[in-house]
Amino acid sequence: MKDELNMWRHPLGWFLHQISGWPQANYYLWWFALGSQLMLLVTGKITTLTLVTFAGTMIGVLCILSINAAKSVNGILGVISALCLIYVGLQAKNYLSCFEQVAYMLTLDFPVIFAVKSWNDETVHHLRKFTAGKWMVALIATAAVWIVSAWAIGRYTNDPRPWIDGLSFAVSLTAGIMCFLRYNNQYYWWLFSGVAQLVLWAVTFSQGDATLAMAVNSSIYVVNDLIAFWKSPWFERGRRQVGLGQLEK
Repeated sequence: MKDELNMWRHPLGWFLHQISGWPQANYYLWWFALGSQLMLLVTGKITTLTLVTFAGTMIGVLCILSINAAKSVNGILGVISALCLIYVGLQAKNYLSCFEQVAYMLTLDFPVIFAVKSWNDETVHHLRKFTAGKWMVALIATAAVWIVSAWAIGRYTNDPRPWIDGLSFAVSLTAGIMCFLRYNNQYYWWLFSGVAQLVLWAVTFSQGDATLAMAVNSSIYVVNDLIAFWKSPWFERGRRQVGLGQLEK
């Protein structure tokens, strides 16, 4: 209850508490991301699109770092970032990237916001990992969503990159559901998602439909996912470093 009261009655104090005590690597990545995105912003033409892209990517980085640290502030940050990136996706005609952001809000951000009592300082004690059966279910579900979404968006819209867009959407949707259910296997999906998004936005940039900032942001997401395997409480190595017990199944 204390964490919930802090969120609504003392938002600034709650926010500062939420972004404190992270692994040092998280902070290093944040400052690297800020420097990279600022450089891209000020060296190019500043427009509504570039400003929204800058805001969305930087808030998005803060969101994924808070997930890495198992902090509930990821819900609020995720909603703000998603709204920005929906605008960016619409401008690029990467429509499934927009649905991807909506899916994040529905499956991850809003549930975390409204379940803040279960996403508090005790979250690190209730993380889980897959059994063999859950691996199979997740893989089949991801493949099914990819095929259906890519076919549908290519058939009914003018999305110029439906299969890359669809792959990124399918993997990210599955990862978001895993994250809310507190399965550490989400990071295998996040890593693949980051690579898929990097390809998507690199191709989009090469075709003149987006700024380079989105591709750079995807590469930062990949680095965050790699850090999680070594430093995050979602995995045994990171848990041992901060004296936490083993994960549940």
